[in-house]
Amino acid sequence: MAKILVVYDSKTGHTEKMAFAVAEGAKQVNEVDVVVKKVDETDIKDLLSADGIIMGSPTYYGQMSAKLKALMDKSVKIHGELEGKVGAVFTSSGGTASGAETTLLSILEAMLVHGMIIQGNPHSKHYGAAAVGTPSDKELELCKELGERTTRLVTKLKT
Repeated sequence: MAKILVVYDSKTGHTEKMAFAVAEGAKQVNEVDVVVKKVDETDIKDLLSADGIIMGSPTYYGQMSAKLKALMDKSVKIHGELEGKVGAVFTSSGGTASGAETTLLSILEAMLVHGMIIQGNPHSKHYGAAAVGTPSDKELELCKELGERTTRLVTKLKT
């Protein structure tokens, strides 16, 4: 059984709503264990036990939050051990042109350094799901699609 870990940081609740939508999408795939955790409750052992890791952060100055960055900084202790795991990302921001894409890329860069396989989207929201403020129904649907698409890749690679 594949294990998907959805890790998120959320101050206003916007990114948290997105995290649970991502998890809902991931659960559409059979024989998958989906765990949703706040970044404060996540340690590097959680990263090691997952086959797919989907991370979400609010956009802070075009970067991931300090809490998510702290988790990634701790992950230096397991450098190389996340190689081959699937990663995907999502973010919420305060407005348009406010750094959502660079936030997604900041998380993706850390995943790539770990040798993770990144799930992109050739159709829309190429780097990951993003919302402005409270996520709309359409943005939550994109989160569900991200969760399902990423989980399908995990299960393909696991077989």
